[in-house]
Amino acid sequence: MNTLKDIKVGKTARVLKVHGEGAIRRRIMDMGITKGVEVYVRRVAPLGDPLELFVRGYELSLRKADAEMIEVE
Repeated sequence: MNTLKDIKVGKTARVLKVHGEGAIRRRIMDMGITKGVEVYVRRVAPLGDPLELFVRGYELSLRKADAEMIEVE
């Protein structure tokens, strides 16, 4: 299973599923990361956390712990 955390900078991935439960899953989905959406990884912070993403026309920063819950292809 590939997660968003594993995608290299400059690559695009399509979301297959958002794992997790309750408020955490809802928060990720409220940010626009839902099944079928394409996510472009713009950059990663120097220490590896957070990731800067481009989703649905806007920039988004996401912690690695949250990125691990997003299954991509």
